[in-house]
Amino acid sequence: MAVTPSRLQAWFLACRPKTLSVSLSPVIVGTAVAWHDIGRTLWLPLLAAILAAALIQIGTNLFNDVGDFLRGTDTPDRLGPKRATAEGWLSVDRVKTGAWLAFALAFLCGIYLVWHGGWPIVVIGLASLTAGWAYTGGPAPIAYRPLGELFVWIFFGLVAVGGSYYLQTLSLTPTALIAAALVGLHAAAVITVNNYRDLDGDAKNGKNTLAVRLGRLATKRIYAAEMLAPYALLPLLAASLGWLAALPVLSLPLALKLIQRFYREAPGPVFNRILAASAGLQLAYALLLALSFII
Repeated sequence: MAVTPSRLQAWFLACRPKTLSVSLSPVIVGTAVAWHDIGRTLWLPLLAAILAAALIQIGTNLFNDVGDFLRGTDTPDRLGPKRATAEGWLSVDRVKTGAWLAFALAFLCGIYLVWHGGWPIVVIGLASLTAGWAYTGGPAPIAYRPLGELFVWIFFGLVAVGGSYYLQTLSLTPTALIAAALVGLHAAAVITVNNYRDLDGDAKNGKNTLAVRLGRLATKRIYAAEMLAPYALLPLLAASLGWLAALPVLSLPLALKLIQRFYREAPGPVFNRILAASAGLQLAYALLLALSFII
């Protein structure tokens, strides 16, 4: 018999803590690239950026929890982790309120960041909040189109790394954007795992993800490309880092193991572990990449 979690546990699970590193990794990398270029770190903007990024991801996750339930996508036979709204652990109104509260707290962090960084941070902040809501909200949610991977690559790669770099330097460089693109690819792989796992249920419920559009074999190839491209493209950083650009390759064995599991395992709950491990791989790669800029 399934055990009903406490209210605190339900909120914890609804925030999806196993993937929150996806919002932490780009901030770390953007700040490390900035340290390499200017030789210092502005700690208050860094801490505010980490908090704002985590809150936006939490708010997005909560809106997703509600949105998928209201659209009938989170059915009892879904393969993914149980969702707070669908299981009745938390009401729709409570989860919506939690999502808006997370966004409001992120907005408060953004007030300081705008004071520090100016109008570019206004654009980044408003775009991030709007995209977080639109991922499963509104009349044409992003998650219900074949755009999820692109969305994540842009906002958890280019925007998050580039924005974090800008907060430290008030500028933007090609090196920062290259690092952003690499980190974003691994973030996109996390979404690919999610959509591959849920392909059959999504197809039945009109959730037209890239995996639904292309099928399982093509999605396996996309995952492999998302996992390997950040390693293949590391030479683009050699001009700035020299041999240190190869440091993230230390995480390649884990990436290869995950690709092997992705190809070998039959669709099922095992992909919940692959998803969490993919987020962990992104964090490991990001930490090694950040280290290559610092040492």
